[in-house]
Amino acid sequence: MRLKKIIVVMVICLIAIPAFAQEVTKNTMDSVRDALKAQKRAFIAVNMQLTQAEDAKFWPVYDRYQTDLEKINQKIGDLILDYAKNFETLTDKKADELLKKNLSLEKEMLQLKTSYLPKFSAVLPAKKVARYYQLENKIQAVKRYDLADNIPLVK
Repeated sequence: MRLKKIIVVMVICLIAIPAFAQEVTKNTMDSVRDALKAQKRAFIAVNMQLTQAEDAKFWPVYDRYQTDLEKINQKIGDLILDYAKNFETLTDKKADELLKKNLSLEKEMLQLKTSYLPKFSAVLPAKKVARYYQLENKIQAVKRYDLADNIPLVK
């Protein structure tokens, strides 16, 4: 139960960052983002139970993956902001555009996960790779749930 609360708080904070972006300075945003990355990293570290040898090889791959993941998450944030901006006056044309962008981002996310599988598999045994993907999926599921709960349906 405690783990779920930690994940929920992390996700809410990650989702809230774009909403507050206009109200805080870039330095503040960078500090918050860095703190959340550190919390996620600690969460992964505790739950992966890596040996010292695995640890040394895993984190460089993890860092590259997170950098690529952050690029996709930024695009998702931009898409959500675009939807919010157009929500009240959404046309069929704009709805179609947003839907296609969303599906494209889902495809991009799957391609990222697929492209990193051999990289993680090169540094960890298969069960630990599966465990890492489960942890990432749990974090993503909480984020998606919160987004689904807070983003209104198209009118």
